[in-house]
Amino acid sequence: MLVSVAYALPERQTLLTLEVAEGTTLEAAIRRCGILRLYPEVDLTHQQVGILGRVRPLTTVLRAGDRVEIYRPRRADPKAARRSRMKPTERL
Repeated sequence: MLVSVAYALPERQTLLTLEVAEGTTLEAAIRRCGILRLYPEVDLTHQQVGILGRVRPLTTVLRAGDRVEIYRPRRADPKAARRSRMKPTERL
């Protein structure tokens, strides 16, 4: 079955497609596709991963057509960043 693995930086994005056997886990697909050689800074013990925008554990079994995504660490809490951009009169 075909799956894809994606990782994106602000200046560079990579999407690799590979064929895997039924029962392949999310972690196995990431390791097998070679993306960890392209991005040695990726640390699966600290970074979240998921399928199509939903965080999933590394042990998740993939289905045909899944898009595996490796997420970069967040720099700031999205809610706090939004609040800091608001004008003082907009705050409740």
